[in-house]
Amino acid sequence: MNPVLFIREKREGGKHRREDLEAFLLGYLREEVPDYQVAAWLMAAFLRGLDPEETLWLTETLAYSGKVLDLSGLPHPVDKHSSGGVGDKVSLVVGPILAASGCTVAKMSGRGLAHTGGTIDKLESVPGWRGEMTEAEFLARARRVGLVIAAQSPDLAPLDGKLYALRDVTATVESIPLIASSIMSKKLAAGARSIVLDVKVGRGAFMKTLEEARLLAKTMVEIGRGAGRRVRAVLTSMEAPLGRAVGNAIEVREAIETLKGKGPQDLLEVALRLAEEALRLEGLDPGLARRAWESGEALEKFRAFLEAQGGNPRVVDDFSLLPLGEEFPLRAEGEGVVQEVDAYR
Repeated sequence: MNPVLFIREKREGGKHRREDLEAFLLGYLREEVPDYQVAAWLMAAFLRGLDPEETLWLTETLAYSGKVLDLSGLPHPVDKHSSGGVGDKVSLVVGPILAASGCTVAKMSGRGLAHTGGTIDKLESVPGWRGEMTEAEFLARARRVGLVIAAQSPDLAPLDGKLYALRDVTATVESIPLIASSIMSKKLAAGARSIVLDVKVGRGAFMKTLEEARLLAKTMVEIGRGAGRRVRAVLTSMEAPLGRAVGNAIEVREAIETLKGKGPQDLLEVALRLAEEALRLEGLDPGLARRAWESGEALEKFRAFLEAQGGNPRVVDDFSLLPLGEEFPLRAEGEGVVQEVDAYR
């Protein structure tokens, strides 16, 4: 494989062979292909695009560039991914609901990106909670509790991390095939059999239009199915923040309130919908999700999850144990009704 000819092929709108794509990118991981050549290829791929087959090959090359977790011995291994939004604490509600419904949710999560919050940042507001762990600890907690959320491991899809850093400084982030392959490579490496994708659309999302969101969802579903996984995507609105809370500790509080049946309706509806889709993918009764929530079993699963990862489980009953921000009133200058809240501003 000649790197210059490989780059030229995509520059001219040609289609790569799988073996050439793998050789080029794995050569970059081994530092045999310089970053300036990969940067040139990224721009060619950004402008010319990748077809569905090339996108799948790229994803699998990224996914299998490092460790791949084996969850096959765990009951109903499922994963949920959100494309990111404001006030998006859905994983903190969906995870316990699915675990209480008989699934195993063994999830790698990230930190905040741009204007969106990260699940790990939110959970770290719980005193003592720890997202760093070994692979053995990760699997043991998944087996014992049915729910584990860990910080993204550098051993999983290391090529994706390296490629993403280069995309970030070469203005090649906003490409549907590159975005989809980055997301799905981590999902494949994390080992779940069924994957539910929450694709946010609107002012507070990365996908601003319905057309963009549909294309991203379609691309990710095609990748997952091509890789032998069960995948379903749900498009949800991010025109306004989800729920009422935006901020790490107060989002944890709102997630707990939702599990107690006292949370905002929009958050509950999204969480139950995603949980039901995951259960369908696993051939289970989707009604299990609402029953797990109504019975309080999901709340108890969240408590057990916090404790298993070193967090103080008493925060479920005593919100004063969570860190508190400064409070100040924002007074309206006149009478009126709030018609909308822009999720981005």
